[in-house]
Amino acid sequence: MNSYNIRVATAQDEPFLWDMLYESLYVPDGGESFSRDILNEPFMKKYVAGWGREGDLGYIATNGEGKPIGSITLRYFDEANKGFGYVSDEIPELGMALLPESRGQGIGTVLMTALFQGAKARGISRLSLSVAPENTAAVKLYRRFGFQEVGVFGTSITMVADIV
Repeated sequence: MNSYNIRVATAQDEPFLWDMLYESLYVPDGGESFSRDILNEPFMKKYVAGWGREGDLGYIATNGEGKPIGSITLRYFDEANKGFGYVSDEIPELGMALLPESRGQGIGTVLMTALFQGAKARGISRLSLSVAPENTAAVKLYRRFGFQEVGVFGTSITMVADIV
């Protein structure tokens, strides 16, 4: 296993967070990848644009050379500007992605642990997310952290976990 480090995401990480937003778009094996132009759509831009605003929290995984290889973020949305995993104004939505070559090494678990600790320190009691049910690796990780299905939005399930 390669070595990696976890650090807090800053406004300077926004370009990498755009890359990770693109990586987070689930494409089944053999499926056609999305055009990167999708990131310009308002329903996608809201996840990263202006990263570092009040309430934003995130972590970046870097490899042994300091190159970013994955991220996990949470951001608040409201009724007028819902994310795909929106549950309420008080519950921030989680986003997570790893570069393909960094998957399956336990980095997602470490990122999730860091986010849960950071959220708890901020007094956040619940997190939500949206995931394609076919993305079985992600669903398995989320369930290990206590996420439970609470609804369906389009082709994805919305899940919520309590921070304990």
